[in-house]
Amino acid sequence: MSASPAYSEEKGGSSSLGEPEYGHDPASGGIFSSDYKRHDDLKEMLDSNKDSLKLEAMKRIVAMIARGKNASDLFPAVVKNVACKNIEVKKLVYVYLVRYAEEQQDLALLSISTFQRGLKDPNQLIRASALRVLSSIRVPIIVPIMMLAIKEAASDMSPYVRKTAAHAIPKLYSLDSDQKDQLIEVIEKLLADKTTLVAGSVVMAFEEVCPERIDLIHKNYRKLCNLLIDVEEWGQVVIINMLTRYARTQFLSPNQNESLLEENPEKAFYGSDEEDSKDDKLDAASLVKRKPYVMDPDHRLLLRNTKPLLQSRNAAVVMAVAQLYFHLAPKAEVGVIAKALVRLLRSHSEVQWVVLQNVATMSIKRRGMFEPYLKSFYIRSTDPTQIKILKLEVLTNLANETNISTILREFQTYIRSMDKDFVAATIQAIGRCATNIGKVRDTCLNGLVQLLSNRDELVVAESVVVIKKLLQMQPSQHSEIIKHMAKLTDNIQVPMARASILWLIGEYCEHVPKIAPDVLRKMAKSFTGEEDIVKLQVINLAAKLYLTNSKQSKLLTQYVLNLAKYDQNYDIRDRARFIRQLIVPTEKSGALNKYAKKLFLAQKPAPILESSFKDRDHFQLGSLSHLLNAKAVGYQELPDWPDEAPDPSVRNVEVPEWTKCTSREKRKEKVEKPFYSDSEGESGPTESADSEPESVSESESESGSSSSESGSDSGKEEEEEEEGKGRAPESLEEEEEQGKKGKKKKPQHEGKGGSETSWEEGSISESSSSESDSGSEAEESQSEPESKRRTTPPSSKPAPKASRKGTKEISLLDLDDFTPAPPQPASSPAIVSTSLVTDLEGLTLTDASLTPTMLSPVFSTVKTYELLHRMAGEGLSVEYYFNRQPFPPDPHMVAVQIQFSNNTESEVKNLRVSEPKLVSGMRIQEFQEIESLAPGDTANVIMGIDFCDSTQAANFQLCTHSRQFYVSIQPPVGELMAPVFMSENEFKKEQGKLTGMSEITEKLTLPDKCQSDHTIVQRVTAAANVSRVPCGVDNEYRFAAKTVTSGSLVLITLERKEGARAHLTVNSEKMVIGTMLVQDVSQALAQ
Repeated sequence: MSASPAYSEEKGGSSSLGEPEYGHDPASGGIFSSDYKRHDDLKEMLDSNKDSLKLEAMKRIVAMIARGKNASDLFPAVVKNVACKNIEVKKLVYVYLVRYAEEQQDLALLSISTFQRGLKDPNQLIRASALRVLSSIRVPIIVPIMMLAIKEAASDMSPYVRKTAAHAIPKLYSLDSDQKDQLIEVIEKLLADKTTLVAGSVVMAFEEVCPERIDLIHKNYRKLCNLLIDVEEWGQVVIINMLTRYARTQFLSPNQNESLLEENPEKAFYGSDEEDSKDDKLDAASLVKRKPYVMDPDHRLLLRNTKPLLQSRNAAVVMAVAQLYFHLAPKAEVGVIAKALVRLLRSHSEVQWVVLQNVATMSIKRRGMFEPYLKSFYIRSTDPTQIKILKLEVLTNLANETNISTILREFQTYIRSMDKDFVAATIQAIGRCATNIGKVRDTCLNGLVQLLSNRDELVVAESVVVIKKLLQMQPSQHSEIIKHMAKLTDNIQVPMARASILWLIGEYCEHVPKIAPDVLRKMAKSFTGEEDIVKLQVINLAAKLYLTNSKQSKLLTQYVLNLAKYDQNYDIRDRARFIRQLIVPTEKSGALNKYAKKLFLAQKPAPILESSFKDRDHFQLGSLSHLLNAKAVGYQELPDWPDEAPDPSVRNVEVPEWTKCTSREKRKEKVEKPFYSDSEGESGPTESADSEPESVSESESESGSSSSESGSDSGKEEEEEEEGKGRAPESLEEEEEQGKKGKKKKPQHEGKGGSETSWEEGSISESSSSESDSGSEAEESQSEPESKRRTTPPSSKPAPKASRKGTKEISLLDLDDFTPAPPQPASSPAIVSTSLVTDLEGLTLTDASLTPTMLSPVFSTVKTYELLHRMAGEGLSVEYYFNRQPFPPDPHMVAVQIQFSNNTESEVKNLRVSEPKLVSGMRIQEFQEIESLAPGDTANVIMGIDFCDSTQAANFQLCTHSRQFYVSIQPPVGELMAPVFMSENEFKKEQGKLTGMSEITEKLTLPDKCQSDHTIVQRVTAAANVSRVPCGVDNEYRFAAKTVTSGSLVLITLERKEGARAHLTVNSEKMVIGTMLVQDVSQALAQ
């Protein structure tokens, strides 16, 4: 300790003058009056010129504060050192000032210029500390200075200083709420910060200052979701809670359709046939009105990015994710939180208490979620009472007919406990189980009656109260139990139990006509010594006996009422007067006397024993308000789901420079848009803000040809530069191949329009791809780069030739026109032999177009869905689409084509599917494991999924050699079917069978751009995998398909009326599929 020599010398000097060391008055004694010169040594050290002494003094002062001792009298000495050059001293001075600046405001104001200088310090810690002290001085006069400091700090280079600025915002807001508008500007600026250090703090400031300004979150929503995993733990809690509220205002409820569908089987089971038919019609109508639910990609992004946090070491983070899933996730996915919450039950008792409060609420609505973990809620003898009672609550909520015997055996053991409160709660739990599960009611009642002979009075008393409630359900069957309980009035002294027995005897006095008057006699003797609650029941018993058995009880009743008339409690006096007027007829009693029997002996409904947690879920789980079951200060209500989804494009952000598309891709987009103008809008504005540039279009050869017709020379030069060098050998091979094929194709393509060509090409690609649907994904990866290469004509050729060549290129080899090509063409290994090319050369257009109306034309681009974003997948991006081809291993499965892209610099190994978590009935045919995927490489595989004719998602894990990713595939209803080819007569015959409930109709207005036959057929086939049926009427279009799993027919009829009006009819025995299909087709035609 460098301070000890100076310290001892100074003390020695003072004592040599003969002055007392601590007290001013020697008589007062040094120990008891040490305040006079307390901390003098520290003050001297702070006044020293040596930085080492100052540092030592500050360390001791900060240690004092940490131990809870008062060091406020040192404020003047400490504040002088705020300008100290030593950074370590300065940091500790700021720590002290943050603690005491609010108490010593005047002295702190004197040093405000020093704090302002500190804001310009080169050291980020000093800048942050200066801002922290400045915002801790709670004086309105310096609000403008604080405002300026916060604005400057919000633009600081250091994320730590920006984080401190975010912390200062709520302090300034609480000091002067008029600054709200300026503070919102700062919050908006900080919300755009891409640093994980700042994210949690600025969201906290947002929650404190302007939680209603949801519009500030729109542009930052995706960024917050993606940063969430790297934010510090307490920041994660704040962000998750805020995003829960945000999602409830911006997305539709994922369970809106399920709730409607779940009601149908119950009604069908319990209701009568007539009621069923009415209900079904109503449900059908409401289903038609309600749009089919498709989860917003941003909603899925939130669920996907929060799921890994269930493994967090911080219980608050796990609890926050659990409440998010409970409030936002589809019912099928909520189950994942159960395991994480059960893990928290191994934590400290305080954590257990909070978790069990939330589990008790969840287990009422989602009982099945916790049933597999029933044993985790069994009670240990070491558990505190409040934990035991909460576990009892959960066990009672989870009780059902299958596990009730196990739970009752547990309860039997608990009754022997020494903890009386716990035993009382157990008896109440038995009562609740008996109420909820009818088949064990008698067993429970017999068990509770046996407890009446227990030595412990509290056990007997609680049993009496519970038996009273159970007897109200079937009183006539249990008169023996009532007699047995009447005998207990001599022994039981607990007021509530005595009152319960008296109420039972009074209510069912006709079952015990001989015992009831005797009980009243005994109670009249001890009336004056009873508790108030018992006295009130004695008066009730007397009144009921007077009305039913006045011979035996008239005098007793008058005696009891006279005793009550002079009781000390005014409630009892009032009750006695009221009852006397009601039951004893006098001149003054009036008309009420006639109805005395109806009033007293009315049939009373049996009490419903409900959980105390039943209605708590209207508070956000995990919040203080939920814990207290009362609205706490600052609690933000959880909004209701919107009826209509707000515009998702508000979350779209301009793509930053580093992710912008190359000029080639831009040019492709420009060319494609007019070509596919009829079917645009499929991808929608819900693309992730920081996702990769869009994958290269599915119809590249077509766009390539049209771009080569319309593109300028400069465009071609750019394209060549981007594609790189070393293309000469490939382009020469292409020219040779195209030279061969061009001869065969030329006569068939001459004189054809753009739309006609695309029709033929669509039908060819479908027929030929169905012939070769057993081909491996290697064929696709080989042909896709070829189609890319063909889009770029060699620069040595003149422009006119290039354009002519482009038109010829729409060839039979472009079978993958409608499959998404990889973003970066990778050279795939030559697994497929060149025989495929020769086979395809042999095909002609006439082979494929025998009956064009019977085929399912693929007009629009196939919609690609994102399965795994490259950021979430750590460089591995996965997309999928429904290729509408039969799945050879199992015809009842939907074929899903998956494309993996390795955007990392290292090899990805052992790509496979594991642990599918499927709804009962669903099946998955996994693809063969991909042993390795080189950097920059792509691979295509096909997997089969049996969706059981439902649009519920198939959840599974995508595994690599080092990581596991939870992903899900949700099919649009149009992809759950396969085209069926039938004649007009067959169509009419089948349609006649599917009428009534199986027929769903919708009136719609066709827009101007959807008037031609070609466009209508294109849009219907884009929305659903159906084939066109021939029709002899001009203004009618017919389509047919069958569901992949069950083979149920789906028939679509579109009849055009006068003007732009049209009538859409869907016939299908699968009512839900038909309803959803009507909505999808209507939307497709209305675009």
